[in-house]
Amino acid sequence: MINIANSYKERLFSTKTVFPGLNKMKAIIPVAGAGTKLRPHTYTQPKALIPLAGKTILSIIVDQLKEAGINEFIFIVGYLGEKITDYLQSKYQGLNMHFVNQNERQGIGHAIALTREIVDKDEIFIVLGDTICEYSVKEVLDAPTSAIGIKRVDDPRDFGVAEINEDGKITRVVEKPQIPKSNMALVGIYKIKESELLFDCLESNIRMNIKSRGEYSLTDAIDCMINKGIEFNYFKVQNWFDCGKKETLLESNSTLLKKFGGKVAEDNVLDNCIIIQPVSIAEGCVIRNSIIGPNVTIGEKTSISASIVKDSIIGSFADLDEIVLANSIIGSDTDVKGEIISLNIGDNTEIHLGGS
Repeated sequence: MINIANSYKERLFSTKTVFPGLNKMKAIIPVAGAGTKLRPHTYTQPKALIPLAGKTILSIIVDQLKEAGINEFIFIVGYLGEKITDYLQSKYQGLNMHFVNQNERQGIGHAIALTREIVDKDEIFIVLGDTICEYSVKEVLDAPTSAIGIKRVDDPRDFGVAEINEDGKITRVVEKPQIPKSNMALVGIYKIKESELLFDCLESNIRMNIKSRGEYSLTDAIDCMINKGIEFNYFKVQNWFDCGKKETLLESNSTLLKKFGGKVAEDNVLDNCIIIQPVSIAEGCVIRNSIIGPNVTIGEKTSISASIVKDSIIGSFADLDEIVLANSIIGSDTDVKGEIISLNIGDNTEIHLGGS
């Protein structure tokens, strides 16, 4: 089932009663961002579709939620949204999906507000589209209260922050405070049982033009809920994989490959090659006279010849010849010939290095 919504309608505060046990869980995944920190790759490819340890960032999130029993998803798309829609419809046929367009990027809070009519009165599980964490989704779903994922960080000023009292309850959440009173960062995972009140708070903030750093913030709406008496517990994630910029994306790729192991598709042509695990090589690749690994992810139908590649992510339909790569991200549909130590180039690029 696929529904596409385009408009945002202001609604009045609701006083309807929601009877316990009648609600179901819907997952909301915002993937409308432009991914500016990962340019040039995100000029032509949504950040959520960048390959990571044999999957995409988005598929890791969806699979994690599906395995926990969530079967209805709302995707908020915007920048390059048709690529995300096509990818999901192709990979997850039969999954109950809705697509909401956020035509103007006004923040995560604004994006979530667009989903109200689809959510209706159901409970929601929000996971930001670049948030990959290790935690028990099932335990969070089974918990009796709303909950927020957190992790201790050294410098919380670049994150939403949760303030927690002696009883282990969240008393306040603040978006990117200049003087943090806590080092417990919000990782971007939220279970909301009282969805109607969340939407009321979001729409109230939008009407009153309450913004944080120029955007309508989900954090501000959750703080509104706390001030109205809603109890939020927290859960700590074991690992939080940063997919926001080149260096941390490569580090996350390496960690996930080591944790889950690499996979080499059976239909690949590997001729006179040395494979140093962990690596992930998708279907339809042709690799000759090369050394691949460790910590390498290669997309489908990529060709590599007479090259050495380690600690790198290579997109689909790429062509690498006589190249030495380390700590590199190579986009899809890319032709690279020559020799280099580190590259960070986007899709649809042709580069010839060295030689005549």
